[in-house]
Amino acid sequence: MPQAGKSIYELDTPTLLLDKDKLESNIADMARFAKENGLMLRPHIKTHKSVHIAKLQLEAGAAGITTAKIGEAEVMANAGIKDILIAYPIAAKKKVNRLINLLDQGVHLKIAVDNHEQLELLDQLMSQSPHQLEVWIKVNSGLNRCGVEPGNEVVKLAIDISLKKSLKLGGIFTHAGHSYAAPSMSEIEQIGLLEGKAVAESAEACEREGIPIAVRSVGSTPTYKIAGKVKGINEVRPGNAVFFDAIQTGLGVTDIDRCALSVLATVVGKYRNSRLVLDTGSKALCLDQGAHGNKSVKGFGHVISHPEITIERLSEEHGVASIDGETSLGLNDVIQIIPNHACPVANLFDQYVVHQNDKIVGVWDIEARGKVT
Repeated sequence: MPQAGKSIYELDTPTLLLDKDKLESNIADMARFAKENGLMLRPHIKTHKSVHIAKLQLEAGAAGITTAKIGEAEVMANAGIKDILIAYPIAAKKKVNRLINLLDQGVHLKIAVDNHEQLELLDQLMSQSPHQLEVWIKVNSGLNRCGVEPGNEVVKLAIDISLKKSLKLGGIFTHAGHSYAAPSMSEIEQIGLLEGKAVAESAEACEREGIPIAVRSVGSTPTYKIAGKVKGINEVRPGNAVFFDAIQTGLGVTDIDRCALSVLATVVGKYRNSRLVLDTGSKALCLDQGAHGNKSVKGFGHVISHPEITIERLSEEHGVASIDGETSLGLNDVIQIIPNHACPVANLFDQYVVHQNDKIVGVWDIEARGKVT
C-alpha cells in the first residue's frame, strides 16, 4: 500500500495517479458554472467510476449523478447515492429486474428511452412491480448513435409514455459526443448550440401538446458550457471535465495543466538514442487517439515535461516512443503520462494514488471499474 508523504516517484509502475488539487479545481469549476447559470448539475461518473469522487461532486452541489450502465448505478446506490440517471436504453427482462431491485432500495432512478417497442416492453415488465419507472427521452443531436430525432418524434414518444401506467416522463436529454471529432472550437460552439436547441425545442413542442417536461439536460465535456446556456436548458451532465485529458487539450477545451489524471511509467529500454520503451502499453494507456476526424492528438499520451518524446505505438505491455533530437531520459527513469482518453484508462486500474505536489496523500478505490453490464 502506498504510504502517505512519500514521493510518487518511489512508486512501482505503471500506477494511476490523481492530482488532488486539480481534481478539486475541476469539480469546483463545473459546480460554479451550473450555479452561475441556474442549472442543475448531474455529472457522469463513467469517467472516474469512484464512489469517493462522486460524493465530492455531490458535496460541491450536484443534484445527482449519471451512469452509463446498471452495474455502475448499483455500486453507487450501495454506497448511499440515491439520485441516478442511467443514460442508456434498457429493455431486456434481466436488466429491468435489476432496475426494480434499485427501486426497491429507494433509488430515485431514471433511464433512457428512445423507441416505442422499448416502451411496450418496459411497461409490461414494470407492471409486475409496485413501482412507476421514470424515463427520459434521449434525443439525437447529431451523434447518430441512440436517440429519436428532435421535434415530432419526441412528441410522439412523449404521448406514448403518457399512456403507460408503469412509466412516467421526467425529462429530455442528449449527448453531443460528435463534438470530439470537431476540427475547431468554432465547430464545437456550433455543435453545442444545436445540442441545446435539440432538447429545448423538443421540450417546447411537448409542452404545446400539454406534456410538461421538468428536466432538459445536455452533456458532453466539450460543449456543456455552450449548450448549457441555451434558453430552456436546466441541467448539464459533463463527465470527462472532472479529469480532462490529452484529447480535451487537443480540442482546445482546456489546458494541459488542468489535467488531473496521469499514468506513472518507467523507461525499460533506450535504443540507439532514437527510441524508448516504456512499461505502459495498451493495458495502461488504451489505444484511443480521439474521435475520427480530430487530428489534434499526438501519439498515445502526453509525456509531461518531455516534448521530445512521442509515444508512437502500444502493444499490451510496451509503449514505444520516438525521440526528437536529444533526451535526458534513460533506463529506469520515471515519467508521468497524461492519457489521451481518461475514461477508459481509469477503468484499467483498481485504485487512484492521490497526490499533492508529487507527495502521496491517499489511495482511492475505483469501485465501479469493470461494471459494463
